[in-house]
Amino acid sequence: MLKRQGMIDTWHDRRIPAGSDFGGAISEQIELADIILLLISPDFLASDYCYDREMLRAMERHTAGEAKVIPVILRPCDWHHAPFGKLLAIPRDGKPVTQWSDRDEAFLEVSKAIRELCRSEGRSNAVEVKSIPSRSSSRPMNQEGPRSSNLRLKKEFTDRDKDRFKTETFDFMAKFFENSLGELEERNEGIECEFRKLDANRFTASIYKFGNSVAKCTVFMGGDRYLGEGISFIHGETSSSSSYNESLQVGSDDLSMFLTAFGASFRNSDKKLSQRGASEMYWAMLIQPLQSNIR
Repeated sequence: MLKRQGMIDTWHDRRIPAGSDFGGAISEQIELADIILLLISPDFLASDYCYDREMLRAMERHTAGEAKVIPVILRPCDWHHAPFGKLLAIPRDGKPVTQWSDRDEAFLEVSKAIRELCRSEGRSNAVEVKSIPSRSSSRPMNQEGPRSSNLRLKKEFTDRDKDRFKTETFDFMAKFFENSLGELEERNEGIECEFRKLDANRFTASIYKFGNSVAKCTVFMGGDRYLGEGISFIHGETSSSSSYNESLQVGSDDLSMFLTAFGASFRNSDKKLSQRGASEMYWAMLIQPLQSNIR
C-alpha cells in the first residue's frame, strides 16, 4: 500500500542487471536513499560486506541526518551491541519476525513503522527505501531506469492537516515511550518501568530503580492560551493541563510539517523537529535524572 499510495519507491540488489558493478551499484543507492532497512539475521552480522561496507555507511548517513536507518529483526541474533543497536528496531520490541506466531502481523508492524516515519518527515510523495539483506553472492535481476530523487514541490498545509499531524505525533510518541520503557527495563538490572495511556490525549511514564521512583512524566495534548493547542510534557503525574515544562507546536514551511519547542527549550524554538526527534527530546527529559545520577 505504501508503494501504491506513492509514499515510497523501493530498491534492492536484485534490481542490479547482469554485467553491472555490483558494489558500485549498491554504494550509489545507499547514498541516494531516504530510508534504509537493515534486514537483521545471524547471516547479516556474519557478512563482512553487509556489516563493514553497507551498514557502517548507512549509519554514517543516519548520524549526519541525511537518511533514516531502521533495523528490521528477522531472526534471533546478538544485534544489540552493533552500531545500530541504539536504534529503535522493528517489529515491536525488536522481537524477531520468526518468533511471531503470525508473521503477517510482524510484517504489518514493519509496514506501519515505515508509514509513520514517512509521515513524521512530512512526506506524502515517494521517498527512496533501500533494503540491505544478507548475501553470499550477487543476484542480477532487472533494474528500473534511473531518476532523480529531488521531486519535492511546494505545498500548503491546512488546519486539518496540522491537527492530523499533531494527533499522529502524539500516538507515535506514546508508542515510542512504551517501547523505550520496555527496552530500558530489559537492558538494566533493577529498573522497572510503567507506561499508562490514560485516554486518547494523555499518557504517563514512570521509572523505578530497585523499587524507588526516579523519574515520572505526563505527556498530553492540551491548550495554551498563548500558543494554542500543542503536545506538552511535565515532570510527574498530573491530570491538569494548565502547566508544563515543555510544549511542542505544529509548524510548517513550503515542503513539510514539523514540531517546534517553546517551553524550557525556547532558545531552540527555531529547530524543526520530526515526530521521532520530538519523541527523543521528551524521552531525554524523562531519563535525564538517571543518566546524571540525580534522584
